[in-house]
Amino acid sequence: MTQSSVPQQPGRPPHAPPAVDPRRLPASSEATRLLCAGTYLDDGFRDAVIDQLYVHEERFAAPSLGFDASRVLAHALRARRVELGWALGILALWIVAIPLTKGMIALLIAPFLVLALARWIRGRSAAAPVYRRVPAFILRWYGRIMLLQAVLFLFFLAVGDDDSAGGLLGDLFEASELLGFAVGIASQGMWGIGPLEVWITIAVPLLVAWAVATQQGQFARALTQELSRERFPDQRSDPAEQAQGVRSRRLRDRIRVEQHARLIMYGADDPFRGAGEPYEPWSLSVELRPRKNLDGKAPEPLDNSAIMRHVVPLVEALRVPSPHGSPQAQAAVRDRLRELEIDEVVFLPVDGLPAREAAPYSPEGFESHRSGSIEEGGETRRHFLRIRVGGWGEEVVTTVFVRVHTQGGMLMLEVAPHVLRPVKPLYRYADRVAHRYRHNHHFGKAVWALGQTPRSAGQALVTLGRSLGHGWRLLTGGHTNALPEGPAVSVRELGSDDEASLFQEMDASRYLKSVQDRVANGVTVALREAGYETAEFEQRIVHVAEGATFIENTKGNVTIGNHNTVTSKIFTTDTTGGIRG
Repeated sequence: MTQSSVPQQPGRPPHAPPAVDPRRLPASSEATRLLCAGTYLDDGFRDAVIDQLYVHEERFAAPSLGFDASRVLAHALRARRVELGWALGILALWIVAIPLTKGMIALLIAPFLVLALARWIRGRSAAAPVYRRVPAFILRWYGRIMLLQAVLFLFFLAVGDDDSAGGLLGDLFEASELLGFAVGIASQGMWGIGPLEVWITIAVPLLVAWAVATQQGQFARALTQELSRERFPDQRSDPAEQAQGVRSRRLRDRIRVEQHARLIMYGADDPFRGAGEPYEPWSLSVELRPRKNLDGKAPEPLDNSAIMRHVVPLVEALRVPSPHGSPQAQAAVRDRLRELEIDEVVFLPVDGLPAREAAPYSPEGFESHRSGSIEEGGETRRHFLRIRVGGWGEEVVTTVFVRVHTQGGMLMLEVAPHVLRPVKPLYRYADRVAHRYRHNHHFGKAVWALGQTPRSAGQALVTLGRSLGHGWRLLTGGHTNALPEGPAVSVRELGSDDEASLFQEMDASRYLKSVQDRVANGVTVALREAGYETAEFEQRIVHVAEGATFIENTKGNVTIGNHNTVTSKIFTTDTTGGIRG
């Protein structure tokens, strides 16, 4: 069995990408910055990051293409610490208010519960169904009327206007039995309720609103300062990086080893987890037939390494700008293909490993698996050439996995393109959200904070419950000494949007077509130089018919170009080159 690697290109080590600005390193990329911002804006995303990377210590980290998962985890833990601290403070305010006000706080708790229930029924979706919007609308206005009556009643009690307070008493009894009961106790002077208890009752929601506004301001400062475009590339000054516990430091060091390694430990459910959505993967096989004009000579042996040696230089040539008339104009080209990355990766199943630390990430371990897998054509251990282009600040990542194998006089080519789409819109708009809040006037901030006060206690309980759940799973789950597992989720995929802009889709399509065309050309050259027929391969991969390209895939036949007519069981392509179902 021949074992050889792809050749080293002149002037740099094999597959090394060109020098890049330090600001485009994974830990400083725009995708990393926005995902870190997402941990402050999206509590569901934050909890998923902590659960995957911190609680489940037995799970390997998914490949981090163009971003740094360890830095996202650092900010997720920091955001949770901040939120948990404020949640405990808010709960303490409500709890302490009960004895201090001798139960008078029930006047406000009752309408707050109704408003919180209305918000829960409505849900977070902007397009909630009618059966949710209608009851939520009714409850919301019912709670507002209850709250207005309770506030007026407290105000009249505070200023000593017993007649006006008594006039509201009947209305409050009719609005809510709970409110009526609380008002009845206060009006009869039971339990020694006086002006002090009334003023404390008025002050408690104001203090809670202050706490809510201060927490929001702290999050906004984090987004506009340490997560700003100017400061984020300086990782050493990041407060989240400096505040580390023993477990956090150990797990983040482990993530740094795993997330960018060329040895990919995978679970059987999704071996390409972390690379994004599959983008029309395809494969084909052709017979290796010697050419007829070899003058009696036998064709040269053609193994997988020999084919890769022809593919890599052609793909790497995509980094070189076309001639532009002057070196200055050529150097000014900013096409992301200039930063195309090529490397060899080996997919290895986690089954059979005694511990997560036992994965062979050393250079010697990887080389052993690479040399053993490139020719064997195994089922679980697989060798791929990974070609990656990161565009839009690593928000749009296109990756093409290429695998070739020769067996029984056949050549088999597998190509698995994947696309990571931009991060969610909420994260992309984090700078605007934080800037708008910090530069809003005090009245606007006060109105916003008072609007959040009714749900503050419920939200604090949810935050406390999530933190206790994470802690309980850490104590009782046995994850520390469990057998290793493949990544269950990818942080990058969790934070990705389902759609991209037209410009971004066009760029991803261009990158993928360029790479796949060069891969096909490399295989064709390898076949031709080794003395094999290429006609069948060219017909299946590149069918030249007025500029069209034919690719056989699992969904049918696809043509790219003009004035083509192709009919299959799935697609029909018209004469304009478009695809009709």
